[in-house]
Amino acid sequence: MSRQIVLCLFTLFYLYPVWFIFAKQFPDWIVYANIKFNILKPEFIQIKNIKLKIMASITLKGNAVSTLGTIPQVGEQLLDFDLITNGLSHVSLKDFAGSKLVLNIFPSLDTGTCAASVRAFNKAAASLENTKVLCISRDLPFAQARFCGTEGIANAITLSDFATHTFGKDYQVEITSGPLASLLSRAVIVAGADGKVTYSQQVPEIVDEPDYEAALAAL
Repeated sequence: MSRQIVLCLFTLFYLYPVWFIFAKQFPDWIVYANIKFNILKPEFIQIKNIKLKIMASITLKGNAVSTLGTIPQVGEQLLDFDLITNGLSHVSLKDFAGSKLVLNIFPSLDTGTCAASVRAFNKAAASLENTKVLCISRDLPFAQARFCGTEGIANAITLSDFATHTFGKDYQVEITSGPLASLLSRAVIVAGADGKVTYSQQVPEIVDEPDYEAALAAL
C-alpha cells in the first residue's frame, strides 16, 4: 500500500473524527485558531450541525477592534436574555412577548453617540404601535436611570447587561479588543412580534450612529 493511501486513510478515519469531536466540544477554540492562523475562510463554518461564527471586524476611530462574533441575522429568532432594569429587576425576552422589538445596543450612555441614539429611538418610539425599544448597554442601572431622568426618556426602555454579561456573549456583540474591550459594540436588531429578526446592523465604526431610517422601516 502506497504512503499516500496510508496517509489518506489515517486522515479520514483518525484525524477527522478527532478534529470533529474537538470542534464540537470546544467551538470557541476552533474559531480562535481560524482567526489567528487563517485556517478556514468562510464567514460561517458549518461542521455538520455545528455553526461557528467568526468575530466581526469593526473600528473605533479608524482603529480595528473585534467582537465575539456575528449578531443575529435576518430570519433568525431572537435569543432569550437576562437583563436588569433601572429598578434592578430582571427581564427576559418573554416579558416582551407579542411586541415588535428594536434592540439599540451600544457601549455606554456616557458617550455622545450612544446618548444620541437613545434620544433618537426614544423620539421615534412615541409613534410606534405595538413596539418596544430596548436600549442595552453595560452601564450600571443607576446611571441609566439618571440619564433617563435628565433627558426625559419615557418611550424607550434602558436595560443593563452588567450583572451576567450573558447578553453580550449570546448576541455576540461583546467587544474583545481595544480600549472598549468588554463593553458592547454598536448594533441594532429589529424583530417582529413573532421574535424573528427583520433587520440587523453591526455598525462598522463605533463612533458612528446607526441607520435609524433602515431600522424603523423594518418594523
